[in-house]
Amino acid sequence: MVNYGYYYAGGLLAGAALVTYLLSWPYALPFYILAAFCLNFFRDPERRAPDGPVAVSPADGKVVSVKSDLAGNSQISIFLNIFNVHVNRTPIPGKIACINYKKGDFLVASKEAASAANEQNIIEVRGVVGGRPTTVVFKQIAGLIARRIICYKHVGDVLAPAERVGLIKFGSRVDVLLGPEWELAVKAGEHVSAGSSIIATMTAEEPAA
Repeated sequence: MVNYGYYYAGGLLAGAALVTYLLSWPYALPFYILAAFCLNFFRDPERRAPDGPVAVSPADGKVVSVKSDLAGNSQISIFLNIFNVHVNRTPIPGKIACINYKKGDFLVASKEAASAANEQNIIEVRGVVGGRPTTVVFKQIAGLIARRIICYKHVGDVLAPAERVGLIKFGSRVDVLLGPEWELAVKAGEHVSAGSSIIATMTAEEPAA
């Protein structure tokens, strides 16, 4: 459980106790329901990263878009609804080379325009996967309801496989940008889990120039 869950749930339960004391328990029922929702929303289950030269999903949710360009670069977009786990994890082990926070709008996170327009935190991780150097960029993107992006890490931090890096409160989106050295392992419509679902595998040979 993320600590925020206890804080929100504790405040709501305190409100429920006050309403129950002043009125009666049926009036406090909405507070109890919201407290249960917060405890469920901020859950943080343990995940085991799969072995092999792979990139894992940085978020729980539904893959809403998979795009590739002529150079072989790819973008995987994952939408998180309010019932998904919202703790984000690194797609690959490595060192954080850059973190760039960008202010923006709060469009519905499932829409394609949210990738560029919405408030976001862009994290670049450089590592060695399957004996090959690689750089993976992923974006924590706020949504219509989500108004708070949290990142636990800093530039220079070294990340273990599937290590927790932060979270986004309430509905949101995470985009993953991969280079041509990666072969995609997911498609639009699939559901993935942070830290355990493989989204790409490292190719065996250097891509053609």
